[in-house]
Amino acid sequence: MSDESRSTPPGTRTAAVIPAAGRGVRLGPGAPKALRALNGTPMLVHAVRAMAASRAVSLVVVVAPPDGAAEVKTLLDAHALPERTDFLVVSGGASRQESVKLGLDALPPGIDIVLVHDAARPLVPVDTVDAVIEAVRDGAQAVVPALPLADTVKEVEPAATAGEPEPVLATPERARLRAVQTPQGFTVDTLVRAHEAVTENVTDDASMVEQLGVRVVVVPGHEEAFKVTRPLDLVLAEAVLARRRLNGGF
Repeated sequence: MSDESRSTPPGTRTAAVIPAAGRGVRLGPGAPKALRALNGTPMLVHAVRAMAASRAVSLVVVVAPPDGAAEVKTLLDAHALPERTDFLVVSGGASRQESVKLGLDALPPGIDIVLVHDAARPLVPVDTVDAVIEAVRDGAQAVVPALPLADTVKEVEPAATAGEPEPVLATPERARLRAVQTPQGFTVDTLVRAHEAVTENVTDDASMVEQLGVRVVVVPGHEEAFKVTRPLDLVLAEAVLARRRLNGGF
């Protein structure tokens, strides 16, 4: 019997885990990326609000830097968050994977669905969050939001020295490729099992679930769920927020 056929219908309690322990070196020196201000409010607070905006999310677990849990808790306490959602701050680990595992360990009994969301994707619309949750409720064990690629993609042989020309190995068919975003949604048992079984470093939680042989499905992502990684992304995020203010929050 396959992993997929052993799927059990998920319940209605959903929690979100936000790993926010990284330094964000590509944004330059200063505060950790998740604590950088966006329109005067830390990106992490925007990300927490984005998860809590879904009425299905009853708990948000923020995984703070190992030595920064108290600071993050104070930060969250200082900002208005939806009263219907509970919040929990736990200390993270040395890697994103370890931090997500610590967030999973902090979940109380009775949670059926877990979302894992990048703190660096502060502007994901609630409709995208709800679409991921709904797909898990409908029977999928693992769900990722994603967008078609606008650019042609080349597979290359990485240069031994940065900046050197790199030979092209292949041109994948663009129609079959997607740029994956977060939140990624899972049945709790599936994601816990993946974190117990997969030890090598991966770039996202869905990759871990794939290694179990569990099917991952894609739902439409959103252009505003982009990852704030470089200084130019901060400019774009500020522009999105300005447009939302002009449009009454949407």
